[in-house]
Amino acid sequence: MSTKTAAQEHCPPGITAAAPWRIRSVTVLPDYRLSVICNDGTTGMVNLSQLIFSENPGIFVALKDEQYFNQVRIELGALTWPNGADLDPVWMHEEIGKNKTWCVPG
Repeated sequence: MSTKTAAQEHCPPGITAAAPWRIRSVTVLPDYRLSVICNDGTTGMVNLSQLIFSENPGIFVALKDEQYFNQVRIELGALTWPNGADLDPVWMHEEIGKNKTWCVPG
């Protein structure tokens, strides 16, 4: 079962999120994975399990709670969570552009 998160750009009025690496939409998948689509059409899967279950996940420890993980949203083209955790959209774009999958290191 997946949860669809519509593209939720939180941009100040007059600002267009046009950079190719910006995330346009995200879908929550099982096992701490996300399916993403970037502005330029690049698509791929992001796996956060390695980071979340690492010895020192830092701010990402809150994402172990699947209900919290599912609260992912898009802010200014980046994936974020309510506690301030976010993922570098440029790095994500590079990795999924090369491999279609990005296992975020822990």
